[in-house]
Amino acid sequence: MNIYVSNLSFNVTDDDLKGFFESYGTVTSAKVITDKFTGKSRGFGFVEMSDDAAAQTAIKELDGGMVEGRAIKVTEAKPREERSSSNSNRSFGNKSYSRY
Repeated sequence: MNIYVSNLSFNVTDDDLKGFFESYGTVTSAKVITDKFTGKSRGFGFVEMSDDAAAQTAIKELDGGMVEGRAIKVTEAKPREERSSSNSNRSFGNKSYSRY
C-alpha cells in the first residue's frame, strides 16, 4: 500500500520518514519529495508498505501525530492523475487558444 504523508517539517529525511512507519511493519520505500531546483523538502512524502493491514494501522495511529512540532497528515495515497501530453491547447488568463 502506498501512503501519503503531508505537513512534514522541512528537516525530515527519507530515513526519518521510514523510521516513523517501521514499528508498524515492513517499509519497502520512503521518500520525502524535494524541489527539483533547490533540493529542499516540499513538506510531503510517500511511504510504501508491503502489508495492507499494517499500513492501515500505521495510517490510523500516525495521522494527526506530532513530528517536530507539526501535526502530520497521513492518508492512503491516491493514484496519480495522468497529465495530457498534448500542447495543442493553450490557456492564457480566461481565454483558451488552439494551435489549429
